[in-house]
Amino acid sequence: MTFAKIAGRSKIGMGAALLVGAAAFLTTTTPMSWAQQDQPVVAAAPATVGDLTQQIWAGALKGGGRDALAPLRGIPADTANPALQKLRESNATLDANVAKWEEVRTKKLETAWKELETHLAEPEAYPSLSKALKAAVEVQLVSDKHGEILSDPRLASLINKADAFARKAEAEGEWLIAGDLYFRLNALLDEEGRYRKDARRLGDRLEMLRLYVPERMWELRSAMVKELGDKPIAPFNALGESYSRKLKGITPTMMAEAVKRSAGGQVDVEEKDGTYGRMLGGGLSAIRTLVTTQDLQRVFPSIGDTDARQKMLAFLDEQIGTLNTLGSRVADSHFINLINNLQRVNAESIKLPSEALMHEFGNGAMAELDEFSAIIWPDEKAKFERMTQGEFTGVGVQIQLDPDSQAIKIVTPLDNTPAQRAGIHAGDIIKGINGESALGLTLNQAVDLITGPKGTPVSITVERAGQELPPFSLLRAVIPVYSVKGWKRTGPREDEWDWFIDPENKIGYVRLLQFTDDTTAKLHAAISEMKKTGLNGLVLDLRFNPGGLLTQAISVSNTFVEKGVIVSTTSGEKQEARASRQRVKDIPIAVLINEGSASASEIVSGALKHYADIGEIRAVVIGKRSFGKGSVQNVWPLENQTNPPALLKLTTQYYKVPSDSPEGYILHRRPGAKTWGVDAHMEVPMLPDQIADAIKLRQDADVVPIDETGQVMKDAPVPPDPNRLLTEGLDLQLQTALVMLQSQAVGQASPRASLN
Repeated sequence: MTFAKIAGRSKIGMGAALLVGAAAFLTTTTPMSWAQQDQPVVAAAPATVGDLTQQIWAGALKGGGRDALAPLRGIPADTANPALQKLRESNATLDANVAKWEEVRTKKLETAWKELETHLAEPEAYPSLSKALKAAVEVQLVSDKHGEILSDPRLASLINKADAFARKAEAEGEWLIAGDLYFRLNALLDEEGRYRKDARRLGDRLEMLRLYVPERMWELRSAMVKELGDKPIAPFNALGESYSRKLKGITPTMMAEAVKRSAGGQVDVEEKDGTYGRMLGGGLSAIRTLVTTQDLQRVFPSIGDTDARQKMLAFLDEQIGTLNTLGSRVADSHFINLINNLQRVNAESIKLPSEALMHEFGNGAMAELDEFSAIIWPDEKAKFERMTQGEFTGVGVQIQLDPDSQAIKIVTPLDNTPAQRAGIHAGDIIKGINGESALGLTLNQAVDLITGPKGTPVSITVERAGQELPPFSLLRAVIPVYSVKGWKRTGPREDEWDWFIDPENKIGYVRLLQFTDDTTAKLHAAISEMKKTGLNGLVLDLRFNPGGLLTQAISVSNTFVEKGVIVSTTSGEKQEARASRQRVKDIPIAVLINEGSASASEIVSGALKHYADIGEIRAVVIGKRSFGKGSVQNVWPLENQTNPPALLKLTTQYYKVPSDSPEGYILHRRPGAKTWGVDAHMEVPMLPDQIADAIKLRQDADVVPIDETGQVMKDAPVPPDPNRLLTEGLDLQLQTALVMLQSQAVGQASPRASLN
C-alpha cells in the first residue's frame, strides 16, 4: 500500500459528473440551546485590546463555546476606538441573530410537538405513523434535551407501533412503505443503531427495484406520493434504464477475486476470524433478498414460480446454516464449491442472469465488512475515478431538477466548455437527449446519458422562453472540477473570486469542496493572492466536504502546520505523514466543520485542532462534530492489472490524527463507539431549515450565468449577495468564525490600546 491512496467517502456523488448542486443537508445530531450551552468564561477584566483578544482566543480553545466571545460585550458603547466600535457592533449583530435562532428553535419545537401529538392521535396506519415519526425526528433535531425525548413513553409506543407496521408492510411486499418507516426509525435511533440492519435490508431491496424494474419503482413512488397527498411525480422515462447494460462485463472470476482478497485483506479493522464465512453468508442473504422481492418477477419470471423460488430459498438457507456451523473454518475450497453450487441451483430454479447473480452476491458479501468497502463494477468505474481526479468528461453544464415543472434545468453552463461555446444558456430546460424525450428523467439518468468518453458526440435539445430550439450537437470533453472557491464571484470564470469576507480587516475566506489533484495548488494560489494586499485571518470552510485524496489532505494540513505528524494509520502496515514546509504562519485560522465534513476534511481539521491545542499554530475549529469517516481504503484492479474492467475498494486500516494521547486519535465511527470524528472548539448548532437556506443562497450566489461568448448574460438575474448569510443570521457558524477573527485582527493592529 502506498500512503497516497484514496481517503474519500464512498458514493458521495460530488458533482456527479455534471456538478449537480447538493441537496439540503439534514443534520442527525441535536442542537443545544445556546442559552444553556456554556457558563461564561470567568477571567480577569482585560486592560488592553491585546488582553481582550488573547482572553477570547484562550476561551475558545478551552471549549468555552460561543461564550468565549462574551468579553466583547464589555467593550464600552462610547469607546473612542473606531475598530473596537465596529467589533462591538459585529458581535452585537451575532448576539441578535443567536437570539433570533433561539426564538425560531423554540417555536419549531412547539410546532413539532403539536404535530407529533396530532399524528399520535390518528389511526395506527400509514401515513399517520410516517408523519408521526417525521415529527419525532424534528423534535429530536431542535430539542436541547435529546435523552429526555427518547425516554418519553409516547415515543416508545410510537416506535413499537411503527416497527410492527413496517414488518407487516415488508411481508406484504409494500417495500417503499416499509423502507420509509425503517429509515425514519433508524434516523430517530441513529446512535443506538437498532434499525440499522432493517434500513439496510430495505435499502437493498429498493436498490434492486431501481436497477432491475425501475418502472415498478416509479409506480410505488407515485402511489406513495398520492397517499401522502404530495404533488404527483413526473411520468416514468425508461431512457438509459437497462439493467443488462449496467451489469455488462461482470464475471464470476471478478466477483470471486474481490471476495477472496477482501476476506484476507482487512487489517486491524474487524476481527478476521470468521470474516470469510460472514462475507459468504452476506452474499447468500443478498440473493435471498432478491428472490423474496417478488416485484422483480417482471424481469425474472421464475421468481414468481413457487417451486423454483422455494428450491433456491431452501438451498440458500441450508448453505447459510452450514456457514454458521463452520465459523472461522471456511476456506477457499468451500467458497469455490459454494459458487459452483449456487450457479447450478440457479440454473435449475429461478434462472437469474449470471451477471445479476454475481452482482448481488458480491454486493452482499462486501456489505458485511463495512459501509465503505465495495466492488466498483465496470459500469461504476468511470464515476469512481472522476471523483478523485478533479475532472470528468461531459459537456460542462450544471443542472438541477426544477421543482415546479419536474424537468431537468440548466443552472448555468461552465466557462470554456462545449455547452457554453455552443450557446446553451442558464435557465434552458432539457427536452431531449440524443433524440429521445427527457421528460421524467431523474438527475442520475441525465448525468449518465450526457456524460461519456472524451470526443464522443451527444445531442441535447432545450426549450428557451417557451420555444424548443434545434438540437445542440456537442462533443464531450474533459471538464475540470474546481474544488477551491472564495467568498464572492467577481467574473464569469471559475477562478475569478473575491477572497475577502471582510476586506477592511483583511480576513479571507476559502471553501474546499473536496480534495482533488490540484486542491493544494489552488489553495496556495488563493492565499498568495490575498497576501498581496494583506491577510490578517482566514476562514477555512470544510463543511460538507466529503473527502478525496489523502495526499491533498496532507499537503493542505502542511500549509498551516510547520512540523509534526499530520496523520498515521493503525497497526499492520503502519505509516505516518509528517509536516515538512509551512506556508501560512502567525495568521489566525478559523476552521469550519459540520456533520457533512468527512474523511480527508477530518484529517485536516483534526491535525489543525491538535497543533492549535498545543500552541504550535493559531487555529480554532468551529461548528459541529464531523462525520467520523476515518478508514483507509486501498484500491486494487480486478481481472486485469493494466486495464482493469473493475476495481476493489477495501478498508484495511483506520486513520489517526495526533492527539494528547501518544497513540493518537481514531477518527472513524466504529460500531458501538461513543466518540468519533473531530469535535469543534466552539460548538455552534444550526437548525435544518437554516442549513438548507444557507446552502441555497450560497449555491445561487456562486452562479454567474454566461452566454456563448463567455460573458455574463444580459438581463440575467443578479446573484444574491453572500453577505446575507451574515446579516440575516442564516449561517451562525460562519458568523461566529468571522467575529472571532475580527477580534484577533483588531488586537493585532493595536494590542496596547485602551478599551475606552
